[in-house]
Amino acid sequence: MKRKPSTEATSAWIRLMRVQSRVLDCVEQDLKKAGFPPLAWYDALLELSRAPSGELRPVELERQMLIPQYSTSRLIDRLVDEGLASRRECKIDKRGQFVEITEAGRELQKRMWGAYSAAIEKYVGSKLSDADAVKLSGLLDRLGCSCGEMKLPPVANVNESTPPR
Repeated sequence: MKRKPSTEATSAWIRLMRVQSRVLDCVEQDLKKAGFPPLAWYDALLELSRAPSGELRPVELERQMLIPQYSTSRLIDRLVDEGLASRRECKIDKRGQFVEITEAGRELQKRMWGAYSAAIEKYVGSKLSDADAVKLSGLLDRLGCSCGEMKLPPVANVNESTPPR
């Protein structure tokens, strides 16, 4: 017989979903006010910039992004249209392709980090002590592991030039 979630677990789930949605909305608004494109653009550019030689297959990009991106191909199209990324054919597998970040994409990602990091501080950092943030990260890691995901590596000594994962 399957166990039903407790009232406390259900309440935690509801709060987690509501807070996640509200914080993301606030971050998106702050980026928009600063004249930047949506957070998904930053996320994609960050993952491309971290990849060896600045390129990933579209399916790898989708898998690594923090924000669910159901229309990754449209996002890639927009990045390519804006000159922030380019597509290239895979030399080994002619059917496959890679998406590669351009210098303009690297520059935009770095500029966006200023507004994004300020939003992280405003909506998360200013609300939690460092000890609380570590505790919350541990709790979220436990939830992620329960879904069959690998535990994320800890983020250490983040500074303004190195955005966290």
